[in-house]
Amino acid sequence: MVLGLLRRLRPYGASDAAPGLSVPLPPGAGAFGCEAVDLLGQPLGSVEVTVTALDSHRVAARGTTDPYGYYMAVLPPGRYSVMLTADGLAPARETVEIAAGVAPAPARVTLEPGRRLELPPAGTWVFDPPHTAIRFIAKHVGMAHVHGRFTRFDGGIRVAEDMSDSQVSVRIDASSITTGNQTRDNHLRSADFLDVENYPYIDFTSTRFAYHGGSKWTVHGTLTMHGTSRSVGLDTEYLGTVNGGYEQELRCAALARTELHREDFTLNWRSMLARGIAVVGPTVQLALDVQAMYRTHDTPTPPH
Repeated sequence: MVLGLLRRLRPYGASDAAPGLSVPLPPGAGAFGCEAVDLLGQPLGSVEVTVTALDSHRVAARGTTDPYGYYMAVLPPGRYSVMLTADGLAPARETVEIAAGVAPAPARVTLEPGRRLELPPAGTWVFDPPHTAIRFIAKHVGMAHVHGRFTRFDGGIRVAEDMSDSQVSVRIDASSITTGNQTRDNHLRSADFLDVENYPYIDFTSTRFAYHGGSKWTVHGTLTMHGTSRSVGLDTEYLGTVNGGYEQELRCAALARTELHREDFTLNWRSMLARGIAVVGPTVQLALDVQAMYRTHDTPTPPH
């Protein structure tokens, strides 16, 4: 539908516009359309498009391209900056002039692969706990979001010569969960939720690294929590390497995100609700902000 409309855009009131195919514009408004494609000219769906007015610097429109790579917005006259972004691709920016009563043909915008950062050297990388954070966000049942983190963990990365063959493992002390509320934290540690006495650790072990262009990867692996193992994918952005720290160690950094569903790990939140314990909702957003230190030139599997 959107594709057909964009191909038939005409200035409002144009005499050659077939009935039912022109796009009526509000009085004094104009239209902008674009077609996002890759280097091979293939359409790119789900590209984020942000249109910003250059005079006020305010966002005038925002959305995503359809499966055919098209996006359209009706705007007041003026000059606008249009930014197109997508995972693994370099952002593209266009400046457009919108005129009243005019709906030009969509502009084709080519998005190129994002710049790929130099990958870390092969070898063992060990998490640096003071500069690493494991956080989560969950919606409090019927209320605001709950922000929490785990304060005790260790892990490492075995970077292979072929990055896709690399491995990462993380072990989290489940009892170190904290949300800033002692009563809630005690419930989270109890048998109603993490049951830390019987399941003291939360473990993640990767199975493969999948590259998505630019600095984007998905780290696939197995997460074991509350005695149950599930396959999960961590959407990961590699941030590069730097020499830093007291001993000028070589360090690498990355951000990783995933969504967990509590019922997948047999965490009985309905039981808690029935007992009047409103801890957190069934969906949890997990985020890892990792900094790791290069330790050796060999490649052993990181310790748990």
